Amino acid sequence: MISSSQLRAARALLGIDQKTLATKAGVSLPTIQRMEASSGNVRGNVDTLTKIVAALEVEGIELIADGAPSHGQGRGVRLETLSTRTLGATTNHCPDSGFEPGLQLLLHPHISKQIEMAAFR
Repeated sequence: MISSSQLRAARALLGIDQKTLATKAGVSLPTIQRMEASSGNVRGNVDTLTKIVAALEVEGIELIADGAPSHGQGRGVRLETLSTRTLGATTNHCPDSGFEPGLQLLLHPHISKQIEMAAFR
């Protein structure tokens, strides 16, 4: 299953808009809009979901399920489960968390909201 936030993030990583993704996947723009606006796992026709996932994979996106290892090569980004202690450190490296200073800044509510808004463009 792909979640709506995975779909938005994948599109943002590729730097493409919803219309471009719809074209690449061979689905309608309203389908992409509906899927991205939903919460949780995207629901829809299996054929449509397969087309979207395939279009993302052709562009180099690796969708990773909860708890699954990544088999891709090179650098990547993955959202880790955060503890209250980790969230408290927004600018300093927190050795126990494994996060670098820049990532801590991305966790700030204002910054993460800006990232989310950019994904909808």
